[in-house]
Amino acid sequence: MRTHWLLLFSCLCLAPLLSLAEEGLDFPSYDGKDRVLDIDDKNFKKALKKYDMLCLLYHAPPPTAKDQQKQFQMTELVLELAAQVLEVKNIGFGMVDSHKDAKVAKKLGLDEEGSVYIFKDDRVIEFDGMLSANVLVEFLLDLMEDPVEVLDNALELRAFDRMDDEIRVVGYFKNQDSEHFLAFKEAAEQFQPYIRFFATFEKSVAKPLTLKMNEVDFYEPFMDELFSAVQALSP
Repeated sequence: MRTHWLLLFSCLCLAPLLSLAEEGLDFPSYDGKDRVLDIDDKNFKKALKKYDMLCLLYHAPPPTAKDQQKQFQMTELVLELAAQVLEVKNIGFGMVDSHKDAKVAKKLGLDEEGSVYIFKDDRVIEFDGMLSANVLVEFLLDLMEDPVEVLDNALELRAFDRMDDEIRVVGYFKNQDSEHFLAFKEAAEQFQPYIRFFATFEKSVAKPLTLKMNEVDFYEPFMDELFSAVQALSP
């Protein structure tokens, strides 16, 4: 099994995880238990049904050169640490060998070696961030959130206004059963977690945002500051 060398490498991966521990996540040292599945034609359907989300690394066959073996082992450890932390969230992890499990890869639509794919409901999301345990865990936790955050009152609106360093999309709709809101939610799912989507059903919240019914607005990072600077430079 992988346990003996994973324990040796585990101490090298813990420093970047401290920030998550400070936020309340339980990020212990690796406990030696193998949680990452070797996905094949016999178990992939069961894995997809078992977990709320399934995170798969599509990789080339394990290398034979020692230096490349170490890198491969470190990658496995990243998945093991993430799997350990997210076990309580019912998020599963697996690895798919591009040669040995080519048939499964084709069925799942995996086509780029070294990529991580997340299966959630009927969606497949490709993770394109740095493959470290803390970054991957944050990404997956974001994916677990509702794709649209609802603004119900002035307090939540003020919090929204303070997010001036993020790309945001906000819309005003009649209710959660509205055809326009459902289309908005579907769009949000396609961009989650890269772009945050917000909605309100309250006229008192929509008014300060200058939104009319079924209207959507897009906020770029620091847009207000840029607009103010342009105004200041205008004759």
